[in-house]
Amino acid sequence: MAKQIGKQDLVQAVAEKTGLTKADSSRALEAVIESIQEGLQKEGKVTIVGFGTFEAKKRPAREGHNPQTGEKLTIPARVVVSFKAGSKLKDELNGEAA
Repeated sequence: MAKQIGKQDLVQAVAEKTGLTKADSSRALEAVIESIQEGLQKEGKVTIVGFGTFEAKKRPAREGHNPQTGEKLTIPARVVVSFKAGSKLKDELNGEAA
């Protein structure tokens, strides 16, 4: 089973790899996350070269049904975020060091 990595796990990893305190690592991670969110809101797409691309995509409203009752309902339009891994990340995951 895959291991989940939470925000605190990432903070700990950043602190260990950079020598920053956990507090500074937490602020740095929050800044990265906020920057990605702001980029998606303003531009609709954020690319981190070698890692991947986050993209905000509009999903139109559609008709669905309640699985318990079979009643038809309208699922509202919304924006979803997709992620496409970059070539360097794919290579690392496949054991192909660049």
